[in-house]
Amino acid sequence: MKNLWNESDLNMTAAGRINAADTPAELVELVYVSRLLGKDDRLVMHGGGNTSVKSVLTDIIGYKVNVIFIKASGVNLASVDAGDFTPVRLDPLHKLQEMYSSGQRHSEEDIKRFSTREFKNFLYLNLFTMTDHMVNRSLSPSIETLLHAFLPHRCILHTHSLALLTLSNQTEGDRMCREALGDSYGMVPYIQPGLGLAKSAFEAYEQNPAIEGMVLHKHGLVTFGDSAKEAYDRMIDGVNRIEERIASGERKVFASVPMPASIATVEQVAPIVRGACSFEKTPAEKDYQSFVLEFRNSPALLDYLKIADLEAFSKKGAMTPDFIIRTKNHPLVAPAPDADDLEGFGKKLRERVERYVEEYRAYFERQQQATCMDVSMIDPMPRVVLVPGLGLFGLGRSAADAKLTADIAEHSALAMLDAESIGCFESISERDAFEIEYWDMEQVKVRKNLNGGEFAGKVVMVTGGAGAIGLATAKAFKQKGAEVVIMDLDPLALEKAAAELGEGTLSIPCDVTDARVVRSAFDTICRTYGGLDIIVSNVGVALQGRIGDVADELLRKSFEINFFSHQTVAQNAVRIMRAQKIGGSLLFNVSKQAVNPGADFGPYGLPKAATLFLVRQYALDHGRDGIRSNGVNADRIRSGLLTPEMIKARSAARGLSEKDYMAGNLLGLEVTAEDVADAFVHLALEAKTTGSITTVDGGNIAAALR
Repeated sequence: MKNLWNESDLNMTAAGRINAADTPAELVELVYVSRLLGKDDRLVMHGGGNTSVKSVLTDIIGYKVNVIFIKASGVNLASVDAGDFTPVRLDPLHKLQEMYSSGQRHSEEDIKRFSTREFKNFLYLNLFTMTDHMVNRSLSPSIETLLHAFLPHRCILHTHSLALLTLSNQTEGDRMCREALGDSYGMVPYIQPGLGLAKSAFEAYEQNPAIEGMVLHKHGLVTFGDSAKEAYDRMIDGVNRIEERIASGERKVFASVPMPASIATVEQVAPIVRGACSFEKTPAEKDYQSFVLEFRNSPALLDYLKIADLEAFSKKGAMTPDFIIRTKNHPLVAPAPDADDLEGFGKKLRERVERYVEEYRAYFERQQQATCMDVSMIDPMPRVVLVPGLGLFGLGRSAADAKLTADIAEHSALAMLDAESIGCFESISERDAFEIEYWDMEQVKVRKNLNGGEFAGKVVMVTGGAGAIGLATAKAFKQKGAEVVIMDLDPLALEKAAAELGEGTLSIPCDVTDARVVRSAFDTICRTYGGLDIIVSNVGVALQGRIGDVADELLRKSFEINFFSHQTVAQNAVRIMRAQKIGGSLLFNVSKQAVNPGADFGPYGLPKAATLFLVRQYALDHGRDGIRSNGVNADRIRSGLLTPEMIKARSAARGLSEKDYMAGNLLGLEVTAEDVADAFVHLALEAKTTGSITTVDGGNIAAALR
């Protein structure tokens, strides 16, 4: 591992501070070193790890106050800034240290109670209130604050180095770590983060004040120094010494198992995995909580998935406690997917998921009784699925969450195999895993993920996504937590729409009249998110002509766009939804022309009438699959169909102002693209509605369905 400290880069970090004059120099150095650590996923991943520096600040009446700046809980080190470090008063923390080391309150029960019930309030009470640009009051001080405060060193760095975990997560981890690091590092046995760990770390320091750092067994590596650079140099040196120890000596060779001659593709397998790992939120309505999937299949990972005792090995536990709330204590191992027997694969997978759920419930009941923790069980579904011959799936309630899980799972799997190859991998005990998984300080992070909106975990695809109605609809679903896919024929308009929707939007250029291109687009959705739950088939073009004179070519073109494209899109969606076996929602943008035709508008109205019938046919044929099919009839919406030029011409033809023309309905209100989007969202939420057409036109009796 290279030492990347660079004074020029440090100076650029300092120069980049907006309020550089108000930011202590030691905090600027901490920001710089934290980013160095955070950008190397061999050291920390996704909010893991911690850094701190001790400083002196002046309060409002001029008193000097000793504080510790510590990274806030859950903040990503790779992108951390000065405002992400919470300043906590040191003197009260040292008083606490004295109290617990004096013997007045020293029982394990007292220590654990403080770490779980009193810890957060104690830290909040001792936050040092400063100017707004220095403190983000919505952030919580790290659960490792006491460890950093109890040690006397000015700068402290704490990583979850995979090399360290490879060496420490062993039946003989203590001996192996001592061989690598010698007497310059203290050894601390695994203890749940909090007061108990802080006490043990300080005791390790007291035994040898000359140490440069310490190993927190099965947890992480800590280094310290009088400056950020000294602590960083020691971190890199320590990791390199550990890596040298891992590289020395013999390694085991693992037996592998043969794979099917023909392995199914990701797009075939992902919807089956996604459906099998979903669960019913409200069984009476067949309302499922689904997950977004992230796929990984590096060559090293595929080799790992071939080992003969994969299922037994994968159950040995997590690499570090920090990972458990993301990945659970172990993954689910699926059967190898034979491309010639996908039905058999799905059946076996669902059986394994059922067994996983049963085992998780038993684990919860067993450990809740053993620990007497007053907690409720989180959902028992796996968060990582290993598929031999294919790869790994990470599951999350958002794409970002799924990516985080997959990152951790992929790195953990390879590090665990590395650990086993040089010894015998050993994780923390089941009880320790339960206590960290259900610890309130960790569950806070889990609960944040549960507030993602009504469509969290759902994947929504919108055709014509760059148009007015399509874009408004995509925005409406995204605002409620969905992962959104937009498709459109115009790549430039699509790019602009995706930018407007923001990061995380998948945009796919697509000619919906080309069945091959549509199939490819749906395969991309499955590879990216694992499947889908809702489609909004929104494409349309308003072709005109007197029906007795219109050319066959124009009429056929209109049917291709305004009818057959909807059938092609819906057919592909149903194919995926049936593989998932958790239902789904088909939504169609029909038109008032389907029931209230206008003169010379036959080329548009005829295929739209067929599309209205299509809505009901899907409701009839696929209700048994839990798939709902509904449509929206909208009228006079400013869009690519109803352009400013068309509005001007039609209003003039009727002797009306453009405003009166657009509000020419019973309510006297103009209907917008956002109103149509709201109707689509409403229909997507109506679990017991199918075959319905919702009219969004401000009121037009002639267009009302009878």
